Amino acid sequence: MTLKVSVYIAVSADGFIARKNGEIDWLPGGESGEDYGYAEFMSDIDHVVMGRNTFDKVLTFGGWHYEKKVIVLTSRKLTLSPELTDKAEALHLSPLELVHELERRGSRHIYLDGGVTIQNFLREGLVDEMTITTIPILIGMGLPLFGSLEKDIKLELLVSRSFRNGLVQNKYKVYK
Repeated sequence: MTLKVSVYIAVSADGFIARKNGEIDWLPGGESGEDYGYAEFMSDIDHVVMGRNTFDKVLTFGGWHYEKKVIVLTSRKLTLSPELTDKAEALHLSPLELVHELERRGSRHIYLDGGVTIQNFLREGLVDEMTITTIPILIGMGLPLFGSLEKDIKLELLVSRSFRNGLVQNKYKVYK
């Protein structure tokens, strides 16, 4: 497989990516002026891949926040609005089928977003790197980044950075 699959996501200190209702109101805004390496990360990305729930959440943010084409993995029918038809594409494929399809299209690097999508790609051994930014807040309960796994997944810490506002970002190589 020549396609690189990366995760770039924030979690609460207790491991959640959102509240039970999907809200992410606990995430810090852009008030610090710091992008935490996001622009540099995105500069090497060909496609953003997310599930339907994450896509539906993104649509509530107002405006469109991606320069790269978004692939929405969905098992439900998704009709994109006319203004999004050139910016997003809905596909009903397994993670492995998607990797093969994007390789066929010439993609070199994709960014996975959304808990279920990340979990499914991890279970199939398709994730190469994960950048996880821990926000210094406990939200008590919510949607976990990682679900159950059939086997342990070994990680190697590549880079660890801390920021003045208490965020800690770790980049890992994922062993397959």
